[in-house]
Amino acid sequence: AFKLKENLSLDMYFEDFVDLYLNDIKSRIKYNTWLTKKHIVEKKILPYFSKKKLQEIKPSDIRQWQNTMMNYRNKQGEGYSQVYLKTIHNQLSAILNHAVNFYDLKSNAARKAGSMGKERTKEMLFWTKEEYMKFIEAVADKPISFYAFEILYWCGVRMGELLALTPADFDFQACTIRINKSYQRLEGKDIITDPKTVKSNRMITMPEFLSEELESYIGMLYGLNENDRIFQISKSYLHHEMDRGVKLSGVKRIRIHDLRHSHVSLLINMGYSAVAIGERVGHESVEITYRYAHLFPTIQTEMAENLNQEREEYLDE
Repeated sequence: AFKLKENLSLDMYFEDFVDLYLNDIKSRIKYNTWLTKKHIVEKKILPYFSKKKLQEIKPSDIRQWQNTMMNYRNKQGEGYSQVYLKTIHNQLSAILNHAVNFYDLKSNAARKAGSMGKERTKEMLFWTKEEYMKFIEAVADKPISFYAFEILYWCGVRMGELLALTPADFDFQACTIRINKSYQRLEGKDIITDPKTVKSNRMITMPEFLSEELESYIGMLYGLNENDRIFQISKSYLHHEMDRGVKLSGVKRIRIHDLRHSHVSLLINMGYSAVAIGERVGHESVEITYRYAHLFPTIQTEMAENLNQEREEYLDE
């Protein structure tokens, strides 16, 4: 097995190729993504294919594995979600694609077998400004929660970007926040990584009131060094505070990431272009910003009314 692996022979066992695959991609993707892939491979794929030779895996083998995954039920009688089934199939297909692209495997049996599961239709929830103001009043009794949510809503940053912020990232003279890192808690350790995408590295200008609030708050944090994390809290803490604020304020429950959607919706309603908004929130392309268009029926109504007015003015002439 060692010789086959060293010679990159397709006669190697699937489990040996998986070692090559995981090592190949480790330095090319974010560490948390790599850990997720590794977990899926070890728990859902290797138990079925580990001792099969790479070049002998057939579409019929894939179909049998899919049937096993789709028929699985836990003690409560629940199976895997359609999204999870899609995810684990995509991971197996990615491994075999890797063999096709870089190790001369003739074809991807997972692609021939066809997919399973369905992709999630991502629903974009958001708060209006009025809903947010009700919520933030409800959590104002805890300063660390209050200022964390203020940054999330008024600046549209991602949660990992928020939790990585240090005093050195703020310029209160220019009212700016520098976003150049992200925080993750992985394997019991605090990990600081690069932001999600290249364009996520950005400088955000804060509204003046927020700059003044944060300058005062950070100044009160005793013993905090320039490169220490300001919000030394967990993601689960923020989820708990979101639940508490929603219960006290009576506004609808949204995800923390939906505060980012709320920021975008606010800016669109204020009339800013998709390009300008995309730069502020760090979207990789303007097409991502355009996905928010369906959130704003009031704009469509206004457009229709203006078009109607244009026609009437023409007829009057």
